[in-house]
Amino acid sequence: MSSKALVVIDIQNDITKLKSMGYSLEEIRDLWDDDQHFPTVESLVEKIRKCEDELAVLKERKRMLKAVVASQKKLHKMEKVYFESLPAITVASHRTIIPSFEDLGRLSCEVIGPEMARLGCECPEPGYCYTIEHGGYKPKDIDIEYCEMVTKKCADSALIKFKDIPAVPQAACLKVFGPYEKLYDNYVELFAYLEKEGYKIVGAPRAVYIDGIWNQEDPAKWLTIIQVPVEKA
Repeated sequence: MSSKALVVIDIQNDITKLKSMGYSLEEIRDLWDDDQHFPTVESLVEKIRKCEDELAVLKERKRMLKAVVASQKKLHKMEKVYFESLPAITVASHRTIIPSFEDLGRLSCEVIGPEMARLGCECPEPGYCYTIEHGGYKPKDIDIEYCEMVTKKCADSALIKFKDIPAVPQAACLKVFGPYEKLYDNYVELFAYLEKEGYKIVGAPRAVYIDGIWNQEDPAKWLTIIQVPVEKA
């Protein structure tokens, strides 16, 4: 390769390097016109300052974009809130303390289910079961009451109590997909939405289990509906 060709390659490499450092073709041309093939220290420091300014702008833009995304997600979620009445039902109830929400599936499948079968409980199709968290949400040692709709009362046992649940004229409802640990954040957002819209909570919120560990291995596909008895304040 000729020396002239090597010089051309070197120039191309220099231009590519300068462009990657943020210099425009016009700025690079000025360097060549002034017989300077590389920027001065002052020029490089100025480029660093401009980079810092651009980073600050980008960080603020990122913050704003994330805020808008969060707002849109929240708005989209609240658009999914719907209202319906809940009929009076008879339920088989079991109240206990569970270490965490991970134990809810085991409680349903290994404790409550077998006991209800032993008592001869009959559940209507498609079925309706829910939990109430007494004392408010806690991540551990949860005081939970599991209720499942039955066609009629059977004899109470040490584990199962039967009771009649009155009708709810109006309940705010929100579908939640995913593991049960997500429920708390959805409760908080739903309560804030209801307060903003002028609703008053008039009964214990229910977490109604549609799909869970009993029919879906993937927790992301679990479906829970939050139902909150409300009335206009």
